Amino acid sequence: MAVESILRRTVVDLLEARLRDDILSGTHEPGSLLPPERELAAGYGVTRTTLKHALTRLEQAGLLSTRHGIGTRILDYLRVGGADLLPMLAAQDPTWLREVFEVRRQIGTLIAGRAADRRTERQARRLEHLLRQVADGPDADAVQLADVEVHRELARATGNRVYLLLTNTLFNAYLPVRASLRAPFEDAARATDRLAPVVRAVVDRDGEEARRAAETYLAGTEKIMLGSLSGSRGRPTADGPR
Repeated sequence: MAVESILRRTVVDLLEARLRDDILSGTHEPGSLLPPERELAAGYGVTRTTLKHALTRLEQAGLLSTRHGIGTRILDYLRVGGADLLPMLAAQDPTWLREVFEVRRQIGTLIAGRAADRRTERQARRLEHLLRQVADGPDADAVQLADVEVHRELARATGNRVYLLLTNTLFNAYLPVRASLRAPFEDAARATDRLAPVVRAVVDRDGEEARRAAETYLAGTEKIMLGSLSGSRGRPTADGPR
């Protein structure tokens, strides 16, 4: 019998999450210096070694900047940050998901139209194959991940690699919390029926219909996912790859 491993959070993990939440919520304001390490460690009830590890992670994430002899400063992530911050922002504050989905809908509609104009025969066959994988998904998680691959292939079919990177960025923003957003994928047959018009229009090289079908699909699934999120208690549940 397969046994799913249990994720264990270390003290560094917990401190990183606490500091990140305090930074993103404004407890530590952008531009300000954090208290000295000894004082900060005592305030959070951890050792200075644990604190250093957590601060290093947050610096790598683009939330902090440490300069020797000056200290650790809180960065204004809205001014200097990049799209790589979206996963942690969406996990910390669900309102970010609404903005992610708005961009998803606009970019996804544009991508579908470009894909219809530029797709190759091989990509058309690949899209049909991926759509069948959506239909064959054994559970909501598998259906959702198969759906993601259809959209990656649509982006690839545009012939513009920037669209593919943008697609990856948007998915990276909400896949970590996908457990809270699986409502449109609980029924594989219905999920396939919703997505099929997009694939069909792209395969048929009908750009106008592809854009219309993508807008309908993306707006519809957005409404379902955000509706399920608002109906659940608390913030989204982080759910990494299985």
